[in-house]
Amino acid sequence: MAATILYPFAEIAAALFAAELTDKDAFFILGVSARGRPGLTFLAGVTAFTLTTALFVALGSVLLLYVPVEWVRLAGGAVMLGYGAWAARGLLGKKQAEGDGSRAGERKSAAGFFLALVGALVALDVAGDATEVLTIVLVARYAEPLLVFGGACAGLYAATAMEAALGSSLGRLLTPPRVRALSAVVFLGLGTIILLGYA
Repeated sequence: MAATILYPFAEIAAALFAAELTDKDAFFILGVSARGRPGLTFLAGVTAFTLTTALFVALGSVLLLYVPVEWVRLAGGAVMLGYGAWAARGLLGKKQAEGDGSRAGERKSAAGFFLALVGALVALDVAGDATEVLTIVLVARYAEPLLVFGGACAGLYAATAMEAALGSSLGRLLTPPRVRALSAVVFLGLGTIILLGYA
């Protein structure tokens, strides 16, 4: 019984971990943690991702009551491919804009900083985030909302911990063009796997 839960849990966590490391809010977390308060940045990320993951697991569960699973899988795979193609646009011979949108504003109290960061991350996710589409597709795949919620949170927490802990050094390595290239590879791969029916 444990093995039958452990494998899909690990698969979900790995998929969300890879997707989050190349998503737009990853660069935001890297930028904020590079300026200080990595512990508080991690807690804000965990809080935001718990809220948005719960929201999108619930949305996926409701969606499956009205839409056939195969349609959700196909739409999700198409969105992943579209996101990957969007991320890949302009990589050949075009310089990417360097704005990362990660200004944290003037230093305020820890509570104000925490709430502002949670709000910014929730807004980024709800405004259109590929990891949230992947979460809905995984709800369709496994039909186990609690399993998907737990696995998705585990993957997102691990990615957030890495981003917050390695802020400045990882931020120098993962420049916007490199994040875009990695994102294109990850989401084109995930989209292909989903459309082929293996995820």
